Amino acid sequence: MEYITHPLVKPETVEKRVYQLNLAATALQESTLVVLPTGLGKTIVALLVMVQRLESGKVLLLSPTKPLVEQHAGFLKKVLKISEDEIVAFTGSIPPKEREMLWSDARVIVSTPQVIENDLLSGRITLRDVAHITFDEAHRATGNYAYVYIAKRYFEEGMDPLVLGITASPGSSRERIEEVCTNLGITHLEVRSEYDPEIAPYVFNRRIEWKIVKIPLEMKGLKDLLESVLEEKMQKLAELGVIMAKQKKLTKTELLGVQKQLQRELQRYPQRQTYQAVSIVAEIFKITHAIELGETQGPQALIRYFERLDHEASSKGGSKASKRLMDDVRIRRAVHTLKKIDTTYPKIDAVKEVVAEEVLRNPDSRVIVFTNYRDTSELVTNALNDVEGVRAVRFVGQASKYRDTGLTQRQQREIIEAFKEGEYNTLVATSVAEEGLDIPSTDLIVFYEPVPSEIRSIQRKGRTGRKHEGRIVVLMARGSKDEAYYWSTDNKEREMQKRIGEMRKSLGEIKPRQTTTREAPQRQLLEFTEPEDQNHPQIYIDHREIRSPVARELERLGAQIKLERLEVGDYTLSDRVCIERKTTGDLLSTVTDEGRNLFTQLSDLTRNYERPLLIIEGDNLYTERRIHPNAIRGLLATITVDFHIPIISTTSPEETAAIIYTIAKREQRGKKRSPTQHGRKTSQTLREQQEYVISSISNIGPVAARRLLQHFKSIRAIVSASEDELTEVEGIGKRTAERIIEVTQSQYKG
Repeated sequence: MEYITHPLVKPETVEKRVYQLNLAATALQESTLVVLPTGLGKTIVALLVMVQRLESGKVLLLSPTKPLVEQHAGFLKKVLKISEDEIVAFTGSIPPKEREMLWSDARVIVSTPQVIENDLLSGRITLRDVAHITFDEAHRATGNYAYVYIAKRYFEEGMDPLVLGITASPGSSRERIEEVCTNLGITHLEVRSEYDPEIAPYVFNRRIEWKIVKIPLEMKGLKDLLESVLEEKMQKLAELGVIMAKQKKLTKTELLGVQKQLQRELQRYPQRQTYQAVSIVAEIFKITHAIELGETQGPQALIRYFERLDHEASSKGGSKASKRLMDDVRIRRAVHTLKKIDTTYPKIDAVKEVVAEEVLRNPDSRVIVFTNYRDTSELVTNALNDVEGVRAVRFVGQASKYRDTGLTQRQQREIIEAFKEGEYNTLVATSVAEEGLDIPSTDLIVFYEPVPSEIRSIQRKGRTGRKHEGRIVVLMARGSKDEAYYWSTDNKEREMQKRIGEMRKSLGEIKPRQTTTREAPQRQLLEFTEPEDQNHPQIYIDHREIRSPVARELERLGAQIKLERLEVGDYTLSDRVCIERKTTGDLLSTVTDEGRNLFTQLSDLTRNYERPLLIIEGDNLYTERRIHPNAIRGLLATITVDFHIPIISTTSPEETAAIIYTIAKREQRGKKRSPTQHGRKTSQTLREQQEYVISSISNIGPVAARRLLQHFKSIRAIVSASEDELTEVEGIGKRTAERIIEVTQSQYKG
């Protein structure tokens, strides 16, 4: 085996592959998007470009998740012949001030894009000295994703900007691929498929098999029952004049179109019949999903879905659509029938058979079973663990749902490591295992159901056939949505290859990113302010607001952004003006959700600031939720009359930013007032006070404070803990542990 030789690459650590060298050579000439199948070393291409550009400045590798960042950073420390201190990994668990110090000395930075976006907006870092940026999983560079903003800033600030986008699947439409290229400033496209001569020696055959199962008669009977409910709801829509009387079914796309049309009508003429139609459409979505679950996932998964609907229906603020469905005698009969079914769903038997066959053939095999649903992942894991020789483990995301606790990133890492070592030989995974994670090549991939996305399908298939021949088995329920999804995805994959081939020839037609800023969409609001000068207002923004485009727009307008953890409000503009921003959806959620106490937030706002303001963003306040207009008017009256808080309505994040910018300039330049963070919320519970005490230590945010308290159970235990004990907590590193000990155990010198 030949290895890469380079002054910055450790000897005999990176295999030499001609196609990777060719791709890197091209990517050094101009900003390039490299499309390469999973498992063929996209990261190596990035490495080869990075070591050449390191002579000119820092290099930055962006990846969408914390596990991917840690994986890439570990790889670079292993192969690069530079000090490990000069290779840093940035995630949200590292405090901003510490990131600022690390950035100044680092040569190679690996980070999630949200962290870099935050630091750019706050002015903690600049991209001026960055010689190269790699965008991992570049297909994400659409809409408001952080990649888009970072690329824009890089081409505005960089001395000699050069970017590399890497992905296995950029999308099936020309428009999607063009959007990615334009957003990242890409001017050249390099594509390699498994059939290219220079790739072929490194690719192994992947056998794809289809296993068709029959839907049990009991489930067909249930489907008829559910479809009778669906037919009734469709008829009601027809009676309301929303659809044609002859329409018996609507596709999901058609339903979404009807929903949007109804929302537009509500904005113009809010009538009772239209509200009724909106709720019926919500019911149709739920019934359609139930029918699909019953066909493709089986009775147990469908029972769990109905349990969640029942929980939603019985909870305060639950949707009326759920309540009406669960009150329907036919739905109750369906649930009763489901609970009496004791036969195993055929897909469960099929997946047990396929995995057992693989493990019997080769006891050292590694298998991944992919499923779209968490409920199914649990059912499949339990079933596989009854098979001799199979050691299955469930692998899901971090979010916790009703009766389903997610996995922390540490737990995910531990499971992957155990899978590598052979403690488990079968991973039953949801979409979390599709993208980028360092999961070893497997011998068998099972699709419990086809996935309706060509990008996800390609990522799943890429988990096998890397080092030897791989096998892919797709389970499909005959006559169900499974078949439609499979052929739709197959066509999309073919279309993607076709579009990429076309774009290789015509990418020059795509205009590279312009470095000039776009015109503000709400320019008329800014015409009332003075001409541009260098005295830009300073605005403190709560770090959670970074998810909205408002902060990016304020930065574009020229505001000096300070991202902080604000206890009160979202935007502090002066010592007397603080703004709470709510989208219409956020505001309406506080009406139905007891856990979101708007009045406590507003009380803290008025207690701390002389001129509090509430911005309500969006133009669908009376149509987004099925809440009576009088209830909404009552809420607005309470805010303005009882809390004395003026309300400003805006239609978009851009208009919100323009209003905030104008008020900040008026306060700071006209009134000569400076922004201060003196707001303090009322601690109402013991838990909140405990979290506040721990989070008041520098370098510790609310998330880390909660983790420490969950681990040690009390403040006393945290204060008494050793450095080693503290670092056992996820997100607590050596420096943070040292800081906790210093603050809590040093003698007071007052």
